[in-house]
Amino acid sequence: MAVTVNIYYSGNNGNARKFADEMVSTGVVDKIRAEEGNLRYEYFFPMGDSETVLLIDSWKDQHSIDVHHASPMMAQIMELREKYDLHMKVERYVSDESGVPEKDMAFIKE
Repeated sequence: MAVTVNIYYSGNNGNARKFADEMVSTGVVDKIRAEEGNLRYEYFFPMGDSETVLLIDSWKDQHSIDVHHASPMMAQIMELREKYDLHMKVERYVSDESGVPEKDMAFIKE
């Protein structure tokens, strides 16, 4: 049962994008991706909102998230959030192991 967390970081004056850039340039993102249980850690930029960055953060299970949250790099992430004065909206999803229903496949081009 994978757990995916969508985090919408928002700020002012491009700070959300600066945060994402610094997360990548300092190697924090690569370290997170290398953690056991991490399935996905990617930033996206909404077309209609230049002050928001979406992080899709997916983990094998809740235990993997708990280990990540207890890691020393969480302090670094929190410092960067403060540095850029970011606010967050969080959505959490648990995977549906049954996959895409057959009747929906007609709408998906692979």
